[in-house]
Amino acid sequence: MNQPADYPELKIITDFLQGVLPFSDLVHEDLFAIARQLEIIYFKRGQLLQYSGGEKQGLRILRSGAVEIVNHEGQLLDRLGEGESFNLAGLCEEQEGVKARFIEDSLIYRLPDECYQRWRDQHRNIDRFFHKQRSRRIRRAVRVEPDSNMMMRPLSELMSKNVLTVELSASLQNAAKIMTKGRVSSLMVLDEGDLVGIVTDRDMRSRAIADDLPSSTPVSQVMTTEPYVINQTETLFDATLTMLQLGFHHLPVVNDEGALTGIVTASDLMLARQDDPVFLVQHISRQIDEEGMKNVVSSLPEIMQGWVKSGVRAHQISHMLTAISDAITQRLIALAIKKLGEPPVSFAWLSFGSQARDEQLLGADQDNGLLIADTLKNEDKPWFKELAAFVCDGLNHCGYDYCLGKVMATTDEWRQPLSQWIRTVDTWTRSPTPDAVMRVSIFFDLRVVYGDRSLGEQLQQYMLERTQRDTIFLAALAANVLEYSSPLGIFRRFVVERSGEHQDTLDLKKRGIIPIVDMIRLHALAHGVSAVNTRARLKELQKRGVLNIGDSRNVQDAFDFIMQLRVNNHVVQLSQGGPCSNYANPNDLPELSRRHLRDAFTIIHDSQQAIKLRYRSGLG
Repeated sequence: MNQPADYPELKIITDFLQGVLPFSDLVHEDLFAIARQLEIIYFKRGQLLQYSGGEKQGLRILRSGAVEIVNHEGQLLDRLGEGESFNLAGLCEEQEGVKARFIEDSLIYRLPDECYQRWRDQHRNIDRFFHKQRSRRIRRAVRVEPDSNMMMRPLSELMSKNVLTVELSASLQNAAKIMTKGRVSSLMVLDEGDLVGIVTDRDMRSRAIADDLPSSTPVSQVMTTEPYVINQTETLFDATLTMLQLGFHHLPVVNDEGALTGIVTASDLMLARQDDPVFLVQHISRQIDEEGMKNVVSSLPEIMQGWVKSGVRAHQISHMLTAISDAITQRLIALAIKKLGEPPVSFAWLSFGSQARDEQLLGADQDNGLLIADTLKNEDKPWFKELAAFVCDGLNHCGYDYCLGKVMATTDEWRQPLSQWIRTVDTWTRSPTPDAVMRVSIFFDLRVVYGDRSLGEQLQQYMLERTQRDTIFLAALAANVLEYSSPLGIFRRFVVERSGEHQDTLDLKKRGIIPIVDMIRLHALAHGVSAVNTRARLKELQKRGVLNIGDSRNVQDAFDFIMQLRVNNHVVQLSQGGPCSNYANPNDLPELSRRHLRDAFTIIHDSQQAIKLRYRSGLG
């Protein structure tokens, strides 16, 4: 076979293709074969390409110049530069009427359609690369091999599906016979097919035999009514943590419709290894001082690196790290109560920001507050002030730094009774200055970590009632959402820091994660969505029709991809002995990851434009 060296003009093309995705993975012989099939076409600035059904367009690769991809209304969808490619027929499958508009004189390599399709058929990576939808490319980028960490596998794979049941009217004797024959320690009690209770060996001993009840007694008299259940899509980690925290030995598993599908028992917990996060939580709960807790969590950087290497996804890692910081907070509060005595009135310890959203990573600082019952008296206040100091100091000692903005329970403003928190919310919504909105948006992501959950629910419900009907406040939030523009310049080149400590890098959190979190929070507040986690909010917004399935998946894929980049970046920094930072140099990423990152930032930009249109009525 002739080699590129025999054709100098083709060698130039093959050298170029070596740096062009997805052809860069091909061997030289394949690149040479493609180069021989290419046509060279020139386009003048201002020329327009459009697709009429059935026409074979082929793949166009930009050798030089630039092109804009626009929809039928002329709105910009994408801007491509040297080394990028497009297929109009494929683009029009996604959105009818897509056109290509050349904004510079351009030289194009055109791969005829039959050749383009043949290369896609022969090479899976090429086919996957050109598969429709930018979001699917991103989704593939964050997809990893099945988790080797058993704790993060879904319950549907691990639960016992052979669940034995009895009807509500069954006698204790019949229930005992079924349990004995089935060699199980629990039965699910059904009423016309619905789960209404659970009866266990312990119930039989403590509620039946101990009380000398006759064997004909209905199980309804000894069962645990309205048992706590868990969805089968949750992980073994979630189930184990729940069972440990609530002291359960049996946990019914249900599907999205609430139908019983399985059960997890205490014996399933034995599957966990000692280095899994649930055991860290358990160890933390047994520590007698903050120094002991610090020692337990000191190995988190190494443990997180192990999670990443074993294929645990970024959202699962943040879930586990948040559970650990929750456990530290809860243990510190328990130790404080042991020192200070019982609380004078009920209270709720609130987390804000990433901890509240269940999206915490290493290096997070504190964002917390105290919500106290309105029965608080002046003589009770010193107790809560001491509690706040004990917990916040302990968190700082364990590696959760004091908040630079003093968003902590040690600040008088964030240690108040419910009525005062409500007045504060009224103040925020009445005077939504840009600076105030930027400072207070964190408080709309709240979660009760310890204490009276009803207090937190009352405050959150009031927040949702106020924000849903306040178009001016929502408009101010929208303006804040638009504050951070996408770090993409002309031809989708990354806009990075030009000087200083972080020169040539961009902040993945500030420019990627925060805009998505802010946008989804805005939609949630505008539509009364009580979920706080970003992925959960997206799911609920899609369910309610606020976002269509395409937009919802696009944003989630962008969020997941950038979170994964942050986690991977942290692992690299930790392996080099440095602290975790959200700054990353795009040039250090593989070309495919850079392309996915451009796609993610483009999705963010498009979503921000939709925010501007949806909430512009209140912008004035």
